[in-house]
Amino acid sequence: MISSENIIPLAAMFQAGYLINDIAYNGTTDQAAFDTCIKSILVTDADTILNVYGDNIQNLKVGLDLIAQMFNKENKQRDMDIARYVLAVVHLEKKLRKNQAIENKLSTGIVRAQNQAEIFSPTHENVIANLADVYAETISTIQPKIMVSGEPIILNDPTNANKIRALLLALMRSTVMWLQKGGSRWDLILRRNKIIDEAKHIQYRLD
Repeated sequence: MISSENIIPLAAMFQAGYLINDIAYNGTTDQAAFDTCIKSILVTDADTILNVYGDNIQNLKVGLDLIAQMFNKENKQRDMDIARYVLAVVHLEKKLRKNQAIENKLSTGIVRAQNQAEIFSPTHENVIANLADVYAETISTIQPKIMVSGEPIILNDPTNANKIRALLLALMRSTVMWLQKGGSRWDLILRRNKIIDEAKHIQYRLD
């Protein structure tokens, strides 16, 4: 079933994918959209889905716009990369659920990042580096590894690499919520029109 409740985390998934791609090729990205994704990792006790994203659907505008654009035109290489990251994380989530040891390590790492964020800020470079390490020690150990496409000189920069790994962790966070709200891989393949309609309905409320 496609509803606003699962379109919200789906938009966050595509937003994270977009930001990964943007950093990988350009070394820069939309800071507000980036902040929303990173902060979502640290919100583990929320009353509603929207609480996770700062209680403002506007924070996911990049993701909502991308859903409508991507599903309504021929895919370019950029869009194919973004879709690949999203589908890869959906696949890895199933394997993550079957590995209690990695799940426990992931939870411990996020608590550590939450404590660190209270000292600095949720998007401080130290917190980003910590979240990148959490990703490397948990999700990145599950096969197959996600290979990020981009410019080698940009990808080899430690700051960019940390941001990308932290965003992959954010993508996993939103994927877990999307699946919990009834989303599935088949929705992306068989229910594109319904996804577009719901995303546009949300966009209409934003305008």
